[in-house]
Amino acid sequence: MAELVYRPVIGAALTMFKALDLKIDVQGSENIPRKGGAVLVSNHIGYLDFIFAGLAARPQKRLVRFMAKESVFRNKVSGPLMRAMKHIPVDRAQGEAAYRHALDALRSGEIIGVFPEATISQSFTLKGFKSGAARLAQEAGVPLVPVALWGTQRLWTKGRPRNLKRSHIPVTIRVGEPVEAPADQYAGAITRRLRERVQELLETAQRAYPVRTKDAADSWWIPAHLGGTAPSPAELREAQ
Repeated sequence: MAELVYRPVIGAALTMFKALDLKIDVQGSENIPRKGGAVLVSNHIGYLDFIFAGLAARPQKRLVRFMAKESVFRNKVSGPLMRAMKHIPVDRAQGEAAYRHALDALRSGEIIGVFPEATISQSFTLKGFKSGAARLAQEAGVPLVPVALWGTQRLWTKGRPRNLKRSHIPVTIRVGEPVEAPADQYAGAITRRLRERVQELLETAQRAYPVRTKDAADSWWIPAHLGGTAPSPAELREAQ
């Protein structure tokens, strides 16, 4: 079936990234299967993460259908685009419909993108994972593909102004080997193993990131444990 919207949207995004001279470094795309279903699982640090995680599948000529909160589909601009690209709306009060939709897509050979932290991490560290991705992979009989993103928070993230005019920002993307999800294993154990793998990839991406800064005013995007001024997970819990 022709993708009348998705591929042009990718082209528009790539044109914008080229104009901004973003330095996008993708490694590990060969770990994404060329055919068949898979659950692509990524950390979540910025509003544009679905674009960059989707780009990781581009070398394999695959499109990723992301599960996203339902409010995005109600927006007059993003809503029609999200529906045309066959992304999946998630109503957190009634998540079963989205789960069944994603399961059907996986069984038909699609790649489904999931952010198992469920929300953007404002500490830019890895939050706890919900088990839905593992359960989907188990039920559909498909692998989980771990992905780590770094640098996307500098463009647009929660609690910070959008910054799409600043050029030359590096974005690092690392894709890991698939994690199997046997149907006879406890989903919680698979989820823990998956989170550990994403954490390893995240640390790899951070080590490879070409920017280091000692300017406190410009270290808001660096986690506290790495010497930056982003709030720690403990500080965020206290502020709630």
